[in-house]
Amino acid sequence: MKTILITFILIISPLVCYTQEIGKIVPPEPPDTFPPNVFGFDFMIGESGFGLGGFYRHNFSTTLTMFTDLSFSESKDEREFEYVDVFTNQTIVFGKKNRVFQIPLSVGLQYRLFEYQLEDNLRPYINAGIGPTLVLTTPYSKEYFNAFGDANFYLAAGGYAGFGANFGLDKSNLIGLNFRYYLIALFNKGVESLDGRFNKTIGGFYVTINFGFMY
Repeated sequence: MKTILITFILIISPLVCYTQEIGKIVPPEPPDTFPPNVFGFDFMIGESGFGLGGFYRHNFSTTLTMFTDLSFSESKDEREFEYVDVFTNQTIVFGKKNRVFQIPLSVGLQYRLFEYQLEDNLRPYINAGIGPTLVLTTPYSKEYFNAFGDANFYLAAGGYAGFGANFGLDKSNLIGLNFRYYLIALFNKGVESLDGRFNKTIGGFYVTINFGFMY
């Protein structure tokens, strides 16, 4: 019995060692490769309402991507209070003097997370961008579209940081979701959203849905 046990150990030991060695040298399956360029559009939902934008991305590698994007959205003062006039059914904001809009042009980097831990149909990432921002105001007392005829323009510096994910294995179309926070600092004394209240910084949180074309 002792001889059989020793013989079994001598036979199985090399097999176990060989199996472990194979496990060490077999590399993990590499992530899928997608086209390096993406051009697309953003639909933004924020604390201040809706916005639209466009973007271009270029992949330096499977994890690092350079991007540039441009967007247009409204920015509201957190102190604004809205109520509905029961007689006219119109929404009114107490003390509101101007509508404020932000048009940031951002350039930045996007870094893919968990490249080898997750399947390619879910590609999470973090991203951040900086760049110039055009801020414009229109008088609240005038009708929404007609008020753009009396718009004032201001230059600011801004940027955002966020996280998101791209979905699916399609190599021609991109669908993604990005959560980002914008911070924009004006060079002048600020913009007057509410009467007598000037804001030196504007921005806010946005949920951004991405639709793109890869090539």
